[in-house]
Amino acid sequence: MKSASLHWLPIPPQDWRQRASAATTDSDPIRAWSELRALSLTNLDHAGITRLAHSLTKRFPEAPSHLSTRPVRLAVLGSSTTSHLLPSIKVAALRRGIWITFLEGDYGQYVTDLETPSDALRAFAPDAVLLALDARHLTQGVPDLPDIASADNGPAHAVAHLHMLWQVAQDRLGCRVIQQTVLPVFPPLFGGNEHRMPGSRHRFITRLNSELRNRAESAGVDLVAVDDGAVRYGIEAWHNPMLWHRAKQEVSPSMAPIYGEYVARVLAARQGLSSKCLVFDLDNTLWGGVVGDDGVERIVIGNGDAEGEAFLAVQHYGLEQARRGIILAVCSKNDEANALEPFDRHPEMAIRRKDVACFLANWDDKAANIREIARRLNIGLDSLVFVDDNPFERNLVRTALPMVATPEVPEDPALVPQCLADAGYFEGVALTADDLGRTEQYRQNAEREAAASDATDVESYLKSLDMVLEWGRFDATNLTRIVQLINKTNQFNLTTKRYTEDEVCAIMADVGAVGLHFRLKDRFGDNGLIAVVIGKMQGDELAIDTWLMSCRVLKRRVEEATLDVLAGEARRLGARFLVGEYRPTPKNGMVKDHYPHLGFDADSGGEGETTRWSFYLHGRDRPDFPMKIVETN
Repeated sequence: MKSASLHWLPIPPQDWRQRASAATTDSDPIRAWSELRALSLTNLDHAGITRLAHSLTKRFPEAPSHLSTRPVRLAVLGSSTTSHLLPSIKVAALRRGIWITFLEGDYGQYVTDLETPSDALRAFAPDAVLLALDARHLTQGVPDLPDIASADNGPAHAVAHLHMLWQVAQDRLGCRVIQQTVLPVFPPLFGGNEHRMPGSRHRFITRLNSELRNRAESAGVDLVAVDDGAVRYGIEAWHNPMLWHRAKQEVSPSMAPIYGEYVARVLAARQGLSSKCLVFDLDNTLWGGVVGDDGVERIVIGNGDAEGEAFLAVQHYGLEQARRGIILAVCSKNDEANALEPFDRHPEMAIRRKDVACFLANWDDKAANIREIARRLNIGLDSLVFVDDNPFERNLVRTALPMVATPEVPEDPALVPQCLADAGYFEGVALTADDLGRTEQYRQNAEREAAASDATDVESYLKSLDMVLEWGRFDATNLTRIVQLINKTNQFNLTTKRYTEDEVCAIMADVGAVGLHFRLKDRFGDNGLIAVVIGKMQGDELAIDTWLMSCRVLKRRVEEATLDVLAGEARRLGARFLVGEYRPTPKNGMVKDHYPHLGFDADSGGEGETTRWSFYLHGRDRPDFPMKIVETN
C-alpha cells in the first residue's frame, strides 16, 4: 500500500531519538519545549511521531506556562478505532506551538457521549469535539435504497442527524465541532455511471460529503477533509481493507501523520496561527535563470515552454493566495534594479510590482532580509513562509530563523504549488472582506510610511492623512472578523486572551460588558478592522479584559483615541475607574508601557509578572486628536 510523508519538512537529524530523550529530563521547560518542537518540524514517519509524542507527554503532562498559544482539550468521538491517530495530532499541534490533550470516547458510543455526556466528558470540558465517523457506519442501509429519489434524500437525512449532534455538542459542552468528512472506501458498482445506481454506497458518500460542506458552513462547524486527502494521495494510501477488518482502523497508520496535520491545521487556524506572508526568492524560483546574468529577455517564464509554464504556475499560486489575503514579499540576492525589471517589463509575468507588499533585493544574507521584511510589515517572523530553490539558503534561514516556515520545495518548479498546498501553511476557517483587501492595505501602508519620511512635523503629517476612526459595539456583521483578530493578534495584545464566537456573542448580550471594534480610514485607503477592546464591570470599575490592535496603525495616536471612546462607554455604565492588566508573553513586549504611556497609574493586585493599572475617569480634559472619531452603531 502507498503512503504519504510530510515531504515539505526536512529529514530528521540522525540523533533525533537521543535529543528527544534528553528533552524529557531537561529542567528548563522553555528549552525542552523548543527542542521537541524543532524535532516535530522534521519529516518523521508514524513510528517516529509516536515516539516523539511519548517524549512530549512525558516532559509536559500539563500545558507549559510559557506558551502564548491557547492549550486545546480535544474530545475524539468516533465509530471506529482512532487511538493510533492521536500521537500524530499531538505532534502536529506541537509544530504550531500548541499543547493538546485528549479524551477519547468509547468505541462507537459517540451518540450517547453527546446526548447524555458522561461525568468524565463534562469534567474534561473540551474546547473542541472531533467527530470521526467511518464510511461503513454512515452508509448502513444504503444498498437497500430502491430508487434514485430515496437515494438522493438519504445524504440529507444523514447530515440532518449529524447537524443535531453538532448542536448538542455546541449547546451542552460549549465547544467547537470538527467533523471528519467521509472516505470513499467503497468500489463503484456501476463504473463511470455510478450516479445512476440508487443503492451505491460509493455514490452516497460523494453526495454525503457535498451535503456535509453545505451544512457545516451554516452551522459554524469546521471540516477535516479526508476525502480531499484521498483525491490527493489515493484511497489505497488512506485505507487498508485488511487493517479495517482486523482492527477497525479506517485510516491507515501510515497516513496518520497527514491526518494529524489536517486536524491540527484547523485547531491552529482557529487561534489565528496560519501563516500570513509568502516570501519568494526570484532566480530559479519565480523564473528560470539568473536575471542579473541572463537579462530580462532570456529568463524562462511564460506560455509555450514547459519550464516557463511551470514557473508561471508558481506565480499564479502566489497571486491567488494574495487575492485571498496572503501578503506577498520578495527576498532576493540581486541588484534591486535587475530584480525589479521582470516585474515591470516582462510581458509574461503574472506577479507584478503592485502585488508585492515588501520587495528586498540586495546582497545581504537572506535571514537578515527576512527579519527586515517582518519589521517593515509589522508581523511576526512566525507568520512568514520562505520559498527558495537553493538548499543552502533554506538551511541558513532554518538555522538562523527556526520560526520561519521554510519548506523543502522540489527541484522541479512544476511540483512547487502542490508542495506548498500540501504543507497547509495558509489553512483558513473563515474569509472576510478585510482578508480580500489585505495586500492593498499593506501597499497603502508603505505609501503612508513614505509620506511620513518626507514630513518634518509628525502632528501635521497625521492631520494630513485625513484619518477617520470608526467605532462600534460588537455586532453580528463584524463577528467573524472580531473573533479572527482576537485569536491571531499576539504583539499588540495586553492580555492575549482568546475568545470563541459563542464567547463574543455572550459579551454582546451582557449589559455589564463593553465590546468595541475599531476601523481606521485615511486618504490612502481603508485599513480595515484594526482594534478590539473588551471591558467588564466590577463594582465601580470597568476591567479591561482585552485590548489589542493591528501593528500597522501604530504611531498614529489611535491608542489614545481608543481610550477616549472606551472611557466614554465606561462612564455610560457608571464606572469611576478603568483598570487594565499587562500580562507579558514572549511576543507582546512592545506594549509593556502601554498603560503608563496613556496616563494610567500603577496599581496593586497583579499576580506574578502581571502588572495592574488604573485610570480615574473624571476630571480629565479631553485631548485633541488628529482624526475624526465616528460612532457607527
